[in-house]
Amino acid sequence: MAEEKNSQRFFTPSFLLSALAVFVIGSFIGVSLFTFVYARGYSYLGNDPETCINCHVMERQYDGWLTGSHTDVATCNDCHAPHDNIVHKYYVKGENGFWHGLKFTTGWYPENIEIREKNRTVTNNACLHCHADLTSDMHLTNNDEQIQCTHCHVSVGHESR
Repeated sequence: MAEEKNSQRFFTPSFLLSALAVFVIGSFIGVSLFTFVYARGYSYLGNDPETCINCHVMERQYDGWLTGSHTDVATCNDCHAPHDNIVHKYYVKGENGFWHGLKFTTGWYPENIEIREKNRTVTNNACLHCHADLTSDMHLTNNDEQIQCTHCHVSVGHESR
């Protein structure tokens, strides 16, 4: 009788709810870690351009970079990651990695992949960062708006085919 009373105290609704929460959170963390390792997510922490072809949908962009004008002077991160500070750089890489992983895993992406406006701004700032000696006098329009380098130089970095 005493043993039955102890087990009733042990399996209270709050205990069962806590156990369920631990199971759900643990499962989520486990699946996330497995997916991160399986998809070679750790490779995105580096600077190797071949990382971009971990996912076959980026092969055209990678091939374009290989034949483009920046292949010998810039990697993907040089153009697609911020240069202002390391926290912002890895925040952008993490956000992009999340969206890339979600879209490429689910197939929810257009056949003609296009850069998001937020990332176009990062890329434009990277152009201005690397080419400051050329652009320091011309990066403003008549309305004091920043010129969008990619407006005219859309195929730079990824040679159009």
